[in-house]
Amino acid sequence: MRTLVTGGAGFIGSHITEALLSEGHEVAVLDNLSSGERENLPGCVELFVRDVRDREAVFDVFESFRPTHVSHQAAQISVSQSVNNPYFDAETNVLGGLNVLDAAVKGGVKHFVFASTGGAIYGEVPEGQRATEEWPARPASPYAAAKASFEYYLSVYRQQFGLSYTALRYGNVYGPRQDPHGEAGVVAIFSRRLLKGEPVRVYAKERRGDEGGVRDYIYVKDVVAANMLALEQAVSGIFNVGTGVGHSTMEVLDAVSAALGVAPVVEYSGVRPGDLQRSVLDPSKLEKLGWQANVDFADGIAETALWFKNNQR
Repeated sequence: MRTLVTGGAGFIGSHITEALLSEGHEVAVLDNLSSGERENLPGCVELFVRDVRDREAVFDVFESFRPTHVSHQAAQISVSQSVNNPYFDAETNVLGGLNVLDAAVKGGVKHFVFASTGGAIYGEVPEGQRATEEWPARPASPYAAAKASFEYYLSVYRQQFGLSYTALRYGNVYGPRQDPHGEAGVVAIFSRRLLKGEPVRVYAKERRGDEGGVRDYIYVKDVVAANMLALEQAVSGIFNVGTGVGHSTMEVLDAVSAALGVAPVVEYSGVRPGDLQRSVLDPSKLEKLGWQANVDFADGIAETALWFKNNQR
């Protein structure tokens, strides 16, 4: 298996790259290093510093490395940025993705894995329910709309060109190496700010001062396991990657605070544009293939907070 990991120097992509290498696969990474870092990758990995929006550059990478498999993790990941600049979001997540997709078809790639979103694509998930893959897509942000659009392109490319693919709809992924400088990745943001003695902001679920939105938080190692299953078994279709359990923003803050032994100074804000009140996934479909979320919420938060404590910048 020769796998090209787009966005492979970033948070999730670098963990996938490590897992592939540990299983003896040949790996190369395509990343523009806008948020990823070369230091996240083992020195043996070939890194192509390219942007998925550059069609010619993407095709050149495929021609050079000739992958048999693709793990497409590169993306614009900020919901709020997608609201503020939907053109840039679509340029990266749709047009950039199509560059990768077309290069994969031309290069005869055997299987294509796409990092989609379960945390945004379904819209509001009512209390007491978990979204299954059969739920209709109800995007509430340009980010979610772009991810849903690309899933349709994957379906078309399978019909037209026979491209085998898996779309993995992630919950809210957290863990070591997550970027704490944007708005995505509240565990990373809370960890960094508490360690620096800075106040933390909690965005409202419905009104300022409440517990904040409820999300399905999934540890990065469990997400990597889902990607490895998808790549190595070439499983076809769309799968949720989550725990099936929701936690509020304040629950996350309490867990990070406990792990670090630091009491937070909380600033409460209103509802953030594009945010959902509640998003919880049903991972049963993927579990039937042998995958499961193994990392407990409290344990995963503690591991992540400790990593940030030991890697302060």
